[in-house]
Amino acid sequence: MAMEKTFNAAEAEARIYEAWEQAGAFKAGANKSRDESFTIMIPPPNVTGALHVGHAFNNTLQDILIRWHRMRGFDTLWQPGQDHAGIATQMQVEKMLMLTQQPGRRELGREKFLEKVWEWKGEYGGTIVEQLKRLGSSCDWSRNAFTMAGAAGDPRTGHENSANFHDAVIKVFVDMYEKGLIYRGKRLVNWDPHFETAISDLEVENIETPGHMWHFKYPLAGGETYTYVERDEDGTIVLEEERDYISIATTRPETMLGDGAVAVNPSDERYAPIVGKLCEIPVGPKEHRRQIPIITDEYPDPDFGSGAVKITGAHDFNDNMVAKRGGIPMYRLMDTKGAMRADGAPYAEAAGLAQEYAHGRDFTENEIDAINLVPDHLRGLDRFEARTKVVEEITADGLAVMTRADDPRLGNKLGEDDDPAALVPLVESKPIMQPFGDRSKVVIEPMFTDQWFVDAEKVVGPALDAVKDGTVKIIPESGEKTYYHWLENIEPWCISRQLWWGHQIPVWYGPSLRTENGKAKDELAFFCAANEEELFDKLAEYYGKVGIVSVGSRSEADEMITNFRFAVESGIADQIGEGLLVPIWRDPDVLDTWFSSGLWPIGTLGWPEQTEELKRYFPTDVLVTGFDILFFWVARMMMMQLAVVNQIPFHTVYLHQLVRDEKGKKMSKTTGNVIDPLEIVDEFGADALRFTNASMAAIGGVLKLSKERITGYRNFGTKLWNAVRFAEMNEVFTDAVPQLDVGDLKPKAAVNRWIIGETARVREEVDAALESYRFNDAANGLYAFVWGKVCDWYLELSKPLLQGDDAEAQAETRATMRWVLDQCMVLLHPIMPFITEELWGLTGTRAKMVVHADWPTYGAELVDSDADREMNWVISVIENTRSARAQMRVPAGLYVPMLVTEIDAHGQAAWDRNEALIKRLARIDSLTKAEELPKGTISIAAPGASFGLPLADIIDIGAEKERLEKAKGKLAKELGGLRGRLDNPKFVASAPEEVVAEAKANLAAREEEEAKLNEALARLAEIA
Repeated sequence: MAMEKTFNAAEAEARIYEAWEQAGAFKAGANKSRDESFTIMIPPPNVTGALHVGHAFNNTLQDILIRWHRMRGFDTLWQPGQDHAGIATQMQVEKMLMLTQQPGRRELGREKFLEKVWEWKGEYGGTIVEQLKRLGSSCDWSRNAFTMAGAAGDPRTGHENSANFHDAVIKVFVDMYEKGLIYRGKRLVNWDPHFETAISDLEVENIETPGHMWHFKYPLAGGETYTYVERDEDGTIVLEEERDYISIATTRPETMLGDGAVAVNPSDERYAPIVGKLCEIPVGPKEHRRQIPIITDEYPDPDFGSGAVKITGAHDFNDNMVAKRGGIPMYRLMDTKGAMRADGAPYAEAAGLAQEYAHGRDFTENEIDAINLVPDHLRGLDRFEARTKVVEEITADGLAVMTRADDPRLGNKLGEDDDPAALVPLVESKPIMQPFGDRSKVVIEPMFTDQWFVDAEKVVGPALDAVKDGTVKIIPESGEKTYYHWLENIEPWCISRQLWWGHQIPVWYGPSLRTENGKAKDELAFFCAANEEELFDKLAEYYGKVGIVSVGSRSEADEMITNFRFAVESGIADQIGEGLLVPIWRDPDVLDTWFSSGLWPIGTLGWPEQTEELKRYFPTDVLVTGFDILFFWVARMMMMQLAVVNQIPFHTVYLHQLVRDEKGKKMSKTTGNVIDPLEIVDEFGADALRFTNASMAAIGGVLKLSKERITGYRNFGTKLWNAVRFAEMNEVFTDAVPQLDVGDLKPKAAVNRWIIGETARVREEVDAALESYRFNDAANGLYAFVWGKVCDWYLELSKPLLQGDDAEAQAETRATMRWVLDQCMVLLHPIMPFITEELWGLTGTRAKMVVHADWPTYGAELVDSDADREMNWVISVIENTRSARAQMRVPAGLYVPMLVTEIDAHGQAAWDRNEALIKRLARIDSLTKAEELPKGTISIAAPGASFGLPLADIIDIGAEKERLEKAKGKLAKELGGLRGRLDNPKFVASAPEEVVAEAKANLAAREEEEAKLNEALARLAEIA
C-alpha cells in the first residue's frame, strides 16, 4: 500500500501510543538483554497539575534517555507518579465545594473533607498523566505512584502495585524523631494568612509593588538628650544638633508594637552616646508606652536611612537573627489569619510585663509568646487596617520625622500655592519587594510559631561529601556551587504544615507527669509512634495502668488535664484508670510535601520492604529536574536517602533552566507569551515539540522556545517522511529488497559506501552526546545527518544508480538505502518516537516495533576512506558551484559551461565516475580544460582542482555591483545603529537582559549578512 503524502500526527499519535501500551513496551525490564539497570524517577508533578512547557521539556529529556537505554537492552524503569500537593489540592477542593454550594471544609470536619479530597483526586488527579502520554512519555504506568498512597481514605490501598508510600513516610518520621533528628520548636517561618499555614520559600513569590517608607521618632527614656553629629566623607561636620530621640524607618509600622530593641552598627559614631540606653516605642496608650534598649549589631547599615533599625524578632527574618544574638524578646502580634491578636490579658498588664523583661527580668519563649502587646483598641483589626491606625496615631502625637515639602525623597509635585518650606511627615513612596503566597496571592507574614523541624545540620554532612568526592555529579558544574552554598549554610527544615490534606504527623500529646516544687508542670508529654500498637505501648510505659480517652484537640482536653494535674499534685496519680482518664490527642499538622517527596526514590520501590524492585533499581541513575528545586527537592532527597538507607539516590543530577519565550522572557499569562505545549502538539505534533526541546537543551544554556523553531522541526519530520516515500516509490521497501544487517552490506558504489560510513559517524556522535547529556548535540547531529547527508545528498546522488540500467548497482543501492533509512528511524526514535514508529511499521514486516529495536553498535570501522574522499570531493564541487551561482544571481535552471585549469589524478577520477551527477546537480553544461581563466570568469575551488565559471555574457556585472553596493549601504545604517546602542554603557546597564541579548543577536546576523555581501562584491571584482 502506498504511503500517504504526509504524516498525520493528530490521527497517528494516539493510535501508536495505545499500541505501545498494549504491547507492554514501557514496563520495567521490557526489551532487557543485559544485566545492567537504568532507572529514572520522574519529578512527580502535582496531582492538581496540567502540562506546561517546563514539564514538556523536562519529560522529553527523560524520555530520550529512557528510550535510548531501553533500545540498548538495559533493564530500564522510568518510575512515574504524582505528588499530593498539600496546599494546591486543598485549595482546589475547597474551591470545588464553594462552586457546587456544598458545606465548606470546617463545616464538613477533617474526616469528611478528606473523603471529598480523595473523590476529587479520583476524578481529576490523572489529568497530567494523560497529557504526558500525549507527549510520548514512556513511563511504566502500571507502577504509577502517589505520595499519599496507603493513607487513610486511599481507595487503592491493598491493590497490586500501590506501594504504601504513607507507611514509608511515617516510618521515616518516627525513626528520625527517635534518633533526635526531628524536633518541635519555635522559629520564624513564612506564614500564609489565607491558608493559615507555614509555607516553604519555594511557595513564596517576591514581587515588586508600590510601597511606603515611614520615618518615626523613638523618644529617649526620661527625656535624655545627646549631640547628634553627621560628617561627610572627609570627616567635616555637616549637621550637629541636640536630639531627644533616635529615628528609624519602616515599611511595616504595625510591627512596631512588637519591637524588642533598636539596633545600630557598633561602628556608627552618631549613636555611640546612647548605646545601652532605653527609648520609647511611639505608639499605644501614652501611660503604658514600652521602653526598649538601644543595642549594637553588625546588621544595621550606617549608610542606609538613619542607620538605626527597629528589631521585631517575631515578624522579620533579619530582625529574628539580631534578636537571637542579643537575647531580645520576640513578641508575636498577629493571629493565624493575619489580624492583630485579640487574645490574652489587657494591654496595660501585658505592657507592664514586657517592661519588666526590657529591664532584665528572665523570660522563656512560651512566656513571651503568651503576651499580647497589641493595644486594646487595635486588637482584632486586619494588619493593614492596623497599619493605617498606627501611622495616624504616631503622626498625631508629633512623633513622625518631619521634612520640607520639597524634599526629593517625597516625590511630591508642588503646586504654585504650595510652600516648599512647609514641614510634612517624611513618608517616601518607593517600590518594595513584597512576599506573596504563590497560590493564595496574599502577602506572606513572617511568623514566630511552633513547628516541627528536621535538624538539618545533623544529616547534611553525607550529602555534601557525596558531591564533593564525585560520587554524585551535578550538571552543569555551576549547580555544585549553589548546592554547596545551600547545604553549608543550612537552617533547620520546617516540615510541618497547618493543613488537613497530607501525611498527618504521627505524634500524640498528653498531660505530663513531671512536677516542680510539688506542682504539676504546665507542659505536655510527646508520644511518637508509627501505628496504634506502638502508641499504646508507649502510653502504657509512661502512664502505667491507664484509662485513655482520645480527644480531637487540645481545647477538648482542658478539663481532664486540670483533673489529671490535681491528681498528680495530690499524689493520687496511681488512681488513673479508676475513674480518672488521661486525654490524648494527635498533632493536627501534616508534613510538608517536600518531606514525603524527599523519599520518592525508595518509597516508590516499596521500601521499607526489601522488594525485588528496590534491589534491582536503587540507587537510580540520573535525575533530570529544574535548577529552582536543587535545594528544595534534590538536596533533601540526598540527605534523606543517606539518612534512611545510607545510599545515594542517584549518581547524576542534570539541572536545566526555566523555559522562556523566543526573546528570553519568562512566560506569564500577564505578559501573554505563554506557550501551551498541548496546543503545540495539536498543531505541529509531539515529535516537533520534542525535537525542539532536545535541540535547545545545551548544558546550562538559556531555553528559548518559539513557534518558528517548532515549525522548522515539523518540516524536518516531513523531510524524513518524504525521503521514505521517495524510497518506497523507487521500490526500496518491497519484499525483493532484503533487510540486511550492516555486516551483510557489501556495496561497490562509492556513494553507498560513503553513506554507510556517515551513518556510523553519526551513531558514535549521538551516543557520545547522550552519554554526556548533551541533548542538543545529539539532536543537531541527527538533523545535519538526516536532512543534509541522507535527504539532500544521498537521495540525489543515488538517483542515477536507482534509475540506471545496472541491475547490480540498482540492487545494492536499494538494499543500502533501506538500511540507511532504517538507521535513521532507529537513531531518531528516542527524540521523535511517533513518526519513526509509524514509518517503521509502514516499511516492512518487523520482528518488533522500533521502540524495542536494537540500538546499533557499529562505528568507525564502517568508514571507507576512499569512498569518503571521493564523495566529499564531489559534494564540495557541487556546493561551491551552487554557492557561486547564487551569489552572482545566475538563473537557477540555466546550464553553464565550466572551465578547469588544473586537476589532480584523484579529482579527475572522481569527476569521471560522477560526471553526469555533478553536471546535473550543479547545472553544468560542459567541462573544458584551459591554461588560465579568461576575464569575466569566477573561480570555483575544490581539493586538488581549480574550476571557473565564465559569466561575463550571462550576468550584468555593472547592475549586479550596483545592487550589492546599495544593499551594503542600507545595511551599514542598520549596523551603525546597533553598534551605537551596544557601545552605550547606559543601554547595556539599564535595558532588560533580553533586549540587550536581542540587539547582540541582530548585530551578529547583520554582520554575517555584511560578510556575504563583501564576498559577493569580491567575486564581482574578480571577473570585472
